[in-house]
Amino acid sequence: MLLVEKLLTASAGEAGPAVPALYAWGNNIAGRLGNNTSQNWGVPQALGSDTNWDADDGTLSHGGGFLCAAVKTTGALFVWGSGDSGQMGDNTILPKSSPIQVGSATDWAYVAAGNSNVIAVKTNGTLWAWGFNSSIFSGSLGDGTIISRSSPVQIGALTDWSQNISSAGTHVLAVKTDGTLWAWGVGFNGQLGTGLSGNAAARSSPVQVGALTDWSKVATGQDYSVAIKTNGTLWAWGSNTSGQIGDGTTIARSSPVQIGADTNWLAIATNSNSSTTYALKTNGTLWAWGSGGNGALGDNTIVNKSSPIQIGSDTNWASIGVAAAVKTTGTLWRWGNNGTGQVGDNTNISRSSPVQVGTDTNWLRIVSGSTSIAQKTTGSLWSWGNGTNGALGLNQGNASSPVFVGNFASASFSGVHAAAISSGGALYAWGFNAAGQLGQNTATYLIASPIQVGSSSDWETVSAGGGATFSIKTDGTLWAWGTAANGFLGDNTVIDKSSPIQIGALTDWLIVSGGSVHALALKTNGTLWAWGSNAGGVIGDNTIINKSSPVQIGADTNWASISAGGNHSVAIKTNGTLWAWGTNSSGQIGDGTIVNRSSPVQIGVDTNWLSVSAGSIYTLALKTNGTLWAWGTNGSGNLGDGTVVAKSSPIQIGSDTNWEAAIAGASSLGIKTDGTLWAWGLNNVGQLASGNLLPRSSPTQIGTLTTWQPGAIFSSQTGAAFLA
Repeated sequence: MLLVEKLLTASAGEAGPAVPALYAWGNNIAGRLGNNTSQNWGVPQALGSDTNWDADDGTLSHGGGFLCAAVKTTGALFVWGSGDSGQMGDNTILPKSSPIQVGSATDWAYVAAGNSNVIAVKTNGTLWAWGFNSSIFSGSLGDGTIISRSSPVQIGALTDWSQNISSAGTHVLAVKTDGTLWAWGVGFNGQLGTGLSGNAAARSSPVQVGALTDWSKVATGQDYSVAIKTNGTLWAWGSNTSGQIGDGTTIARSSPVQIGADTNWLAIATNSNSSTTYALKTNGTLWAWGSGGNGALGDNTIVNKSSPIQIGSDTNWASIGVAAAVKTTGTLWRWGNNGTGQVGDNTNISRSSPVQVGTDTNWLRIVSGSTSIAQKTTGSLWSWGNGTNGALGLNQGNASSPVFVGNFASASFSGVHAAAISSGGALYAWGFNAAGQLGQNTATYLIASPIQVGSSSDWETVSAGGGATFSIKTDGTLWAWGTAANGFLGDNTVIDKSSPIQIGALTDWLIVSGGSVHALALKTNGTLWAWGSNAGGVIGDNTIINKSSPVQIGADTNWASISAGGNHSVAIKTNGTLWAWGTNSSGQIGDGTIVNRSSPVQIGVDTNWLSVSAGSIYTLALKTNGTLWAWGTNGSGNLGDGTVVAKSSPIQIGSDTNWEAAIAGASSLGIKTDGTLWAWGLNNVGQLASGNLLPRSSPTQIGTLTTWQPGAIFSSQTGAAFLA
């Protein structure tokens, strides 16, 4: 977790005594922003009207994943976000999109949220934990078992635990009141600091790290640990692939090593989903090291650093989070990945140096990751960024100009049918239904207006593929219906289904993308899965054999985004690298050839790819600097480079640096940061909304509105466009 993540407080211009107010923003998967919605926010939004959130250190935590927790001045503990492993502490496995109290106790003092569990300390010094605890995480709750818990369980009987606790989900660090350091959970990369690594290093109950009694603060990152001693020295250990330990090497360490000789380190922050470390010195300077992807270091580069580097020259930094900090002036600053609006500057453009969030001067503290949670001196809580899963606490033929369909929170279009989810979680579908892809338990040829699929209101995300529909529910289950040709549904059959069927029994599905003949999906652990037709190797398992149920692609656990195209696949990893595979007849993979690839190949060496969209036989992508890139077939000008010549490697489209979203189908759509909508490529049925049927070989603005939002544009594989 990040020690200070994204928590802030401010008091400028507010009457009365300064009381901390809490805010949040960024990725809202599983309701982690706590605003009772599944909507992403690019600017801070208030989390209710309460103004009694505790402002003490250790009372607000964001797990870096889908989980947040906070303590009120009354001693009551509240959590929100993902609940699939019982981390809500309410004896259920349901997510919560607004803060809920854990039990009725009012003696909670400190809390640390991990990716999928919660560790907390009461005012009597006892230690408690709940959430995920399976063998995969080697007993990360610390209760000596590998049994997950859906309500708090006490860890041992000792009463000397302090406020300095940190959970990465897979491993935990804690300092006792006597200054001793303790650790438990996974230790494969030496992150427990016991001198051991590998499976033998795992511990399911607290084990002391060395014999020293001068430990002060701790922070847990992705398979590594950082700590400060009472003498102000900085120490780190564990995985070091990106230089996140800070000792000038990329060599893993299984016991604490001192970082430099300075004795003025004050605070540290890490993210359990990344490999970047942030620190604050007593002189008010800000420092960072480790992974620089998406500008995470804030030094105006995207280059990794293996030892601490100062961020700018300011000496008035007061508190820090992950890629976030508050100055003594009460102003709030963020930088790094902004794919879900977590920077809070009302854009989705990543920032490689600190940018101010709004103009308020009363921010107190912040905890951050892909979701931002911040606190003001008024005591209120705020959030912003991605609202997926509520983590922050919506009848005619062809049309050549935009037409209103309905109010939906998210939607997807295959070219022959559409599917959309309302703000209340209900799923609707309309269009072509020959294979039952509308989910109505019939194969009625056509339904021309939205009709609800079943009666459930727990649908989270949906993707309309070529004759089939795929959707994930809020409980993480995967569902599909429609054509099953070549195993397209993933249910281990080739029998069409006209109503939703669950694919397997797992509850850890995160994202799904339906292509023309195959599907891709990501799990919450970052693994990549695929199924369906495997012509050209589009599945990515190094074969060309069809798959009728999901198969894992490789062993990597750092996949971040996916897009299934006509017969090729594209994806981005958490390090910002771009990968593609499948049919490559027109250079749509982007590796400079027209050779099919049956397993993922990296496209170039850049590490600043932000988003990617696979069209029918071409690809569009955005970089973190706001530039637009394209490659593949170009017969109708769909690449947007002013030509109709195919390209087999990425080329920049124009010189603009304000692209915010781009979607490829058979034609192309894009939105700029100024809210304008642009289209180009095939226009045979008016899908460019230009008022005529002429194709365009370069981006052309559609209308004059400046209120178009990313995520509200969809372009089909077959040529029709859909706007929501």
